[in-house]
Amino acid sequence: MHPDLEKMIALQALDLEAHRLTEQMEELPKHVARLGQDHEAARKNLSTVLENLAREESLRRQQELDIKGHQQKAARLRKQMDVVTTTAQASALEHEIGFAEAEISRLEDSELESMERTEQMEAAKSAAEETVANLARSHAEARARSSETLERDRALLAEVNAKREALRPTIGENALSLYDRVARSRGTALAEGIDHKCSACQMMVRPQRWNDLRDRSNDEIMLTCESCGRLLYWDPARDAPQKKPAQNESIAASIVRAL
Repeated sequence: MHPDLEKMIALQALDLEAHRLTEQMEELPKHVARLGQDHEAARKNLSTVLENLAREESLRRQQELDIKGHQQKAARLRKQMDVVTTTAQASALEHEIGFAEAEISRLEDSELESMERTEQMEAAKSAAEETVANLARSHAEARARSSETLERDRALLAEVNAKREALRPTIGENALSLYDRVARSRGTALAEGIDHKCSACQMMVRPQRWNDLRDRSNDEIMLTCESCGRLLYWDPARDAPQKKPAQNESIAASIVRAL
C-alpha cells in the first residue's frame, strides 16, 4: 500500500470523527431547545385545560342557580293556583308552571352533560400535569447532560484536530490535494474495497483493478474507484486468518491509535 494512502486512511478516520463531534455539538443545544419548546407547549396546554375546566364549573354553578330559580318560581305558582278564581287564570298559571318544569328538566340534562365533560377534563388535567412534570424533568436533565457533553466533546475535538494538523503535513502535497478535492465533492475521499466492490458506492471493481489493489508490490500507486472517484484501499486483515482479537482491527483504527 502506498505510504501516503495509509496516512490518508488515518486522516479520513480523524476527519469523520471531527465531523461527528462537530455535528453532535451543534445538535445538543437544538435538542435542549426542542425539549424547552415542548415543555412550554405542554404548560400552555395545561393552562388551556384549566381554563376550560374553570369555565365548565362556572357554567354548572349558573345552571344550579337557574334550576333553583325555576323551582322556586314553580312552587310560587302552585301556591297561586289555590287562590285563582277563573279558568283563564288557572290555565295561565299551569302554562307557566309547565314552562318552569321544562326548563328545570332541560337544565338538569345540561348539568349532567357538564358533569360528564368535567370528568373528562379532570382526566385531561391529570394527563397534562404529568406531561408537564415529565418534560420539565427531561428538560432539566438534558440541560445538565448537554453542558457536560459539550465540555467533553470540545476536549475530544481539540485532541482530534491536533492529530489531524500533525498528520496532514506528513502526506505528500499531490496526494493531500487529491484527498481534499475528492472529500469536498464526495464527503469522503477513500473507500475500502470489499468483496470486489467499492464500499462507498457499492459498484463492482473490475477484476484487473481488484488484483492490482490487492497486489502488495504496488506500493507506489494509488487506485481510484471508476464509479465514484474515491481512492480505493484493501485491508489484508479481512482475508487473513482470524486467530487473535488484535487481527480484527482495521487499518484505520490501528493507525489512528498509533498517532
